[in-house]
Amino acid sequence: MPDLELHPLNATLIPLLGEWQGSGEGAYPTIDSFSYGEILVFGHVGKPFVAMNQRTRERESGLPLHAEAGYFRPQGDGTIELVLSQPSGIVEILTGTITETEAGVEVDVSSVGVHTAPSAKLVRETRRRYVVKGGTLTCDFWMAAMGEPLTHHLTSSLIRQG
Repeated sequence: MPDLELHPLNATLIPLLGEWQGSGEGAYPTIDSFSYGEILVFGHVGKPFVAMNQRTRERESGLPLHAEAGYFRPQGDGTIELVLSQPSGIVEILTGTITETEAGVEVDVSSVGVHTAPSAKLVRETRRRYVVKGGTLTCDFWMAAMGEPLTHHLTSSLIRQG
């Protein structure tokens, strides 16, 4: 496959591109705390979006825990949209800001809509933050679900691969 030219709107997302791996911790008022391993891959096809694929596994057994896929859609004015789908029946539409930093980039988005399949758990609101500092990507996730208010749920620290 030939190298595709990066769309100009994606320039601020260059620090995210590639594969990241590491570990994370999860906690929520309705469940026991847990640890997990995570792989996060960002790529582009020359269009004005960056694709994201995420997979997590239970740290000790290696069994799959979660997956999601989506698209970062930079708007060129410091704002960004994220459209995200999960096999658990949850679709998130988020908007927020993208900020270039001396060490990388910060993307901070909050949900403008969370839609659930009839069989999915009810999630009312989400927020996500991705921060690249050099070769480290920190990811944080908040959600309002199961009758709880917006609460920090996940944090992971990933290292760029390759």
